[in-house]
Amino acid sequence: MTVADDWFAAFPIQPATEAVEALCQAWNELAERPRPDFNPKTNEAALTKRLKVYIENYTARERGLLGMWAAEDIIGEIDPATGEMIEERRTDIVYGWNDSAQGLKFVFEFKRLGRQKRHRDHYVRENGLARFVTGIYSRRQAAAAMVGVLLDPEPDVVPPIREMLGQEEMVAELKLRPAADGSAITQPSALFNAADFDTEHERDPSLAPTHGHIRVAHFFLPFGYPTTTRKTSAA
Repeated sequence: MTVADDWFAAFPIQPATEAVEALCQAWNELAERPRPDFNPKTNEAALTKRLKVYIENYTARERGLLGMWAAEDIIGEIDPATGEMIEERRTDIVYGWNDSAQGLKFVFEFKRLGRQKRHRDHYVRENGLARFVTGIYSRRQAAAAMVGVLLDPEPDVVPPIREMLGQEEMVAELKLRPAADGSAITQPSALFNAADFDTEHERDPSLAPTHGHIRVAHFFLPFGYPTTTRKTSAA
């Protein structure tokens, strides 16, 4: 562990892991079969609201989690002189926890993901991963999560995202810090067993924690039955 990575030793990994495990359990239970209001055609906001309420009402109670869950949590900037909202964003799901020594505000940003390039762009660029880099998501937090909801089989979706993140253009745009082997991603994840890989990003001082960068764990959640975005031809 280098001095630059001392944040990892101080990060409240147990509460974050408990939140991740609760979210994954809740997803697996809700997504195990097609439901009229929770299925591949349900939009992102509706999926995350339902998932948050299910976690809060069932999973967190079952697992004895004491932190706070929120969906569509409003963050932004305000002009204290006028009261004007300068910027406003809403995070999909956030888990908040603290004790007398430290605190955690762990954001999960969800994206529905098919095999198409436009889906990959939506996942990594200004409306996705970049929100944790140049945007205002997870200000001064050491870690966060990107969650891809798989609309196609994983081999058709995830490897192209890993490849895209290794492109020189994306490394610069997302201020990616190289992993130990020099690649753009750390696989397997150094944070969570359930994550596929991590990325680490430099942030501006106004957004960054004291060590200057954020680590994002990437999760890809399938439905419990075959799904595809391919059009079926008429008989």
